[in-house]
Amino acid sequence: MKYSRRSFLKMSAGATAAGAFGGLGLSLAPAVARAGIAKFDGTKVTTSVCCYCAVGCGLLVHTNTQTMVAVNVEGDPDHPINEGALCPKGAALRQLGDNKARGSLPLYRAPYATEWKELEWHEAIEMVAKRIKKTRDETFIEKNERGQTVNRTEGMCSFGSAAMDNEECWTYQAFLRSLGLVNIEHQARI
Repeated sequence: MKYSRRSFLKMSAGATAAGAFGGLGLSLAPAVARAGIAKFDGTKVTTSVCCYCAVGCGLLVHTNTQTMVAVNVEGDPDHPINEGALCPKGAALRQLGDNKARGSLPLYRAPYATEWKELEWHEAIEMVAKRIKKTRDETFIEKNERGQTVNRTEGMCSFGSAAMDNEECWTYQAFLRSLGLVNIEHQARI
């Protein structure tokens, strides 16, 4: 039997693939989710939805009934979207609310500074408000070139958060529109 170079390479590739996938016990059959509900004594299980992106994965949140602190968050195996699976951000969701390393004060780094400085909340809010007012006043457009009333500012934009629920998004959007912003984007769309 005579082999060409092409047929030799085809047979070699086929043998390599069969050896790699067949010998390792890998299967191309669909995987079956085997997520189970962890049992925690003294906790209440509540269903929720992950706040990170627009997918809407279902969660089971185990809350300690004494301290009212979430002790575990896992994917809901009965949820039709994620069927118990979670991405790394969703799997680490418990740390969003209960994390000793999480900062409790706003940080500010002045222009050209190399160090961050902690501010009190009232200082940070006042600083942001003054900068918003200044930028809006400097860039506000009442009428366009055709004389039409537009009442907008193009000197600011917003890049919103996927960790907000519908009500928070509506309130935030109403606030931004009242300032005249037209450049509004959301993290979940990117």
